Amino acid sequence: MSLWFILSVIGFVSVVQIHFISVEHTKLEEKYGEERGERIGAILGMISGWGIFLFAFGIWLSPQPRFLFPLLDHVIFVIPLFGLLTLQIPVIHLIIALIFLLPGAYLGMRGVMDIGLEASETHRSAHVVTTGLYSKMRHPQYLGMILSHIGITFLVSGVLSLLITPLVIIENWILCWKEEKELVREFDEEYKEYQHSVPMFIPRLGQTNNSNNSKNM
Repeated sequence: MSLWFILSVIGFVSVVQIHFISVEHTKLEEKYGEERGERIGAILGMISGWGIFLFAFGIWLSPQPRFLFPLLDHVIFVIPLFGLLTLQIPVIHLIIALIFLLPGAYLGMRGVMDIGLEASETHRSAHVVTTGLYSKMRHPQYLGMILSHIGITFLVSGVLSLLITPLVIIENWILCWKEEKELVREFDEEYKEYQHSVPMFIPRLGQTNNSNNSKNM
């Protein structure tokens, strides 16, 4: 197991605590004052968000054993990189990767559009969003992260990245749990009603939440 991989996992887990602090908006404002507390929360939110993203890349790209799905394993898709370097991806891995990556990327980008870039980066908005994707699920961006992790894992065929998938799922669930705990503190019954009517990750088919407000990731 490479040092690069170990450090990436440690960093991936460690930024959870930074994220926890960043969403404690009320505590930060009580401790540092409204303006300074809001600024500190925004900075910590950006650090944790980008930290999770960068450490995930470390997990995916770190040196590690490779696996091969036993179907059409002789068919290889070759992508030319720089000079004589090429990226060789088994076609079945590419197909599986796209099955997860395309919806994962859509959920991530559409989630940012629905909630706004600033709220997405700082984990804070002025009201609670129940329109767009947020009418179907409470955390489309985190679901997108989970799906993207699985897709990229097949793309790079990383054994360690595949084995750590349960940790990625658990960490994203913990982030959602903490955010929602603070959202209930800030918006009380409004957010509790939203929690009750909209699932965290898996949408209920045919259900639409018609509220016009929300704050989530």
